[in-house]
Amino acid sequence: MNKLFNNNFLKHTLRCTILLVFSLPVFAESNPELWPVMKEAFFAKRDMQEVTFMKIDAPRRAESGAQVPVTYTIDNAAANGVAIKKVYVFVDSNPIPLTATYHLTDALGDFHLSTRIRFETDGFVRLVGETADGKLYLASREVRAAGGCGGAVENDEVAIRAVAGKIKMNVETPAKFGAATPATFNIKHVMRTGLQRDLVSQGYVPAFYIKKTEFTYNGKPVMTVDVGVGTAEDPYFKFNFVPKEPGKLEVLATDNEGKSFTHVVEVKS
Repeated sequence: MNKLFNNNFLKHTLRCTILLVFSLPVFAESNPELWPVMKEAFFAKRDMQEVTFMKIDAPRRAESGAQVPVTYTIDNAAANGVAIKKVYVFVDSNPIPLTATYHLTDALGDFHLSTRIRFETDGFVRLVGETADGKLYLASREVRAAGGCGGAVENDEVAIRAVAGKIKMNVETPAKFGAATPATFNIKHVMRTGLQRDLVSQGYVPAFYIKKTEFTYNGKPVMTVDVGVGTAEDPYFKFNFVPKEPGKLEVLATDNEGKSFTHVVEVKS
């Protein structure tokens, strides 16, 4: 099932990429007509309900399309029994629209996560929540921002790779055992999209990005993030989790070249 989904996902991503690259002008107003096409590409003929228990907090106008701060929340009480297990985040105006996929566990409590994403032009952030039995729920937010996915970049390969994978992670102290406790994760990485051009050669710089982050507490899953190139440079996640006892919060990050990076934080009373 996962293999089939991944194959279909790659086909749909390519289809959406081609569609968006050739349909968007350099400067564009947010286009609500993009989402129905993308929804059909990723979730063909599946019902999707707009809800208020999922929310997106983001600036109406961002200072930079390369670093747009967003916060995603799910209010479990307001969801009235709907248990979201997976969250897809799209920016429907980006050439590669799927920004990240979050695999959730009960260890998160109410899902509350802040991060930074990219916008190529004005568009909508779409949060699609999926339950274990495949029901889909939608929240949306419009943001005005531009220039975050393409453009020209300096290409000091030695410097880029010397710092790639350096992790900072901490848990707010004192820890709140049995209650929501904030954790902050930041990994140094250039997050090349594959759509940027080298300033010297003007050729496309190969994609180089963090592909996945897996968070565990005392060996048990907390959250897994399938990270896309729509995530901003130096990926940052601030999220709540519920530690029941002292232990270790661990993260394993993997890039698209297969390199792995780890970090551990001791959580004490």
